[in-house]
Amino acid sequence: MENKVSPMKNKKKIWEGKTKRNELARKKGRMGNSQSPPPNPRFNSASRAFTPKELEDLKSLFNSLAARSQTNGQYVSSSVFQVYFGLKGPLGERMFDLATQGRKDDKLTFEDLVITKGTYVKGPNDEIEEFIYRLLDVTADEILTRSDLDSVLVNMFNHVFQLKGSQPESSSHCYMVDTFLNAATFSKDHEGRDKSMSFEDFKSWCTLVPSVKKFLSNLLVPPDPGRPGSKVPKLQYSENIDSSILLLRDEYAWHIGGALSHEELEEWKLLYHSSLNGLSFNTFLGNISNGDEPTVLIIKDREGYIFGGFASQSWERHGDFYGDMKTFLFQLYPKASIFRPTGANSNLQWCAVNFSSETIPNGIGFGGRINHFGMFLSASFDQGHTFSCTTFNSPCLSKTAKICPEVIECWGVVRKGLEQETADVVKGTVLERFKEDRHMLNLVGIANASE
Repeated sequence: MENKVSPMKNKKKIWEGKTKRNELARKKGRMGNSQSPPPNPRFNSASRAFTPKELEDLKSLFNSLAARSQTNGQYVSSSVFQVYFGLKGPLGERMFDLATQGRKDDKLTFEDLVITKGTYVKGPNDEIEEFIYRLLDVTADEILTRSDLDSVLVNMFNHVFQLKGSQPESSSHCYMVDTFLNAATFSKDHEGRDKSMSFEDFKSWCTLVPSVKKFLSNLLVPPDPGRPGSKVPKLQYSENIDSSILLLRDEYAWHIGGALSHEELEEWKLLYHSSLNGLSFNTFLGNISNGDEPTVLIIKDREGYIFGGFASQSWERHGDFYGDMKTFLFQLYPKASIFRPTGANSNLQWCAVNFSSETIPNGIGFGGRINHFGMFLSASFDQGHTFSCTTFNSPCLSKTAKICPEVIECWGVVRKGLEQETADVVKGTVLERFKEDRHMLNLVGIANASE
């Protein structure tokens, strides 16, 4: 005769029996079929972000990497993972650690790969940013310090410029790492320790250094020079020019390129350099006027600061602001920052030539308002100014508001894939195109020659 049991004890026995059966089933699944994953809510959720074809491709990739790992197709090792994705050093180790949920077992499963890709590649922007924020914490102590960022930036420059085929000097690394770190804010307090970077600090930093975010957002893409965040424009200039006089270097071009499209990162051509062409507004306009390509204007002032602006439209004579939302200002030294339009106003680009009115200052500029630009060079090319402005939410770009240029340089962005101007469509220089305008302005008494 069976002993009677209370309903509560009976339910407990039933639950314990189910638990044991589920555990046996999971063990059997792991032993009998390694390709059948146990129920995992995160995996199921991440899987829904992919099409069946994408999941199939991910499975093929996993099987290939697992075969290289010599694990009977069960998992991918850290070394194979890092080699395939071109990740080395602390950044590669930290990525593998996050992908394997911090298990420290050197085993990346198919579930891990899908969950990581689903979060880091397919997830909403806030999840992607949170993942990258954790990725930067290479010491995995949940405190993002200046030392963490230093390691990541060195790792990043090594990767980008090895792909390009020209390895910068270690001193150049330090130079660039410091300029990027100088743009960062560390506001989070810790008792007995230096301040660290909060998540809000990180998001603000990413807006200033978009090249960093672009690079860190594409690490799980097979490495090649065309991988987003890794592309560096080819700088074209005459062979008889000593490269040491140029302000623009590969690292600066990579930084500026973070705010540009892939098509605008093919080739940049030197159009004007004050040491070669003289500090002349007329020469500057003449050198840059034979095309509609965007330009990168860079200034080094007597304070040693290097900064400039990206002009999305050609420099042509206007009596008012013009341009579009692709225009932006930037700093290169002593800190690296990019300031894009905020939409507060449309005072983006300025180019005034041969006006005599005080309300229309002759020269070129970006943002702000008349006589209070975000950046302005007078037509004399020997002075200018820079003020904080709401157009780009940019600060004064130099040590003081007054700009005393030491070097002025301008590069044309060659957009591959777009047909170049043909020889029979000849455009005159800016000054030549202004002749008729000057004649008309002279008639009404408001024109005056300027340099």
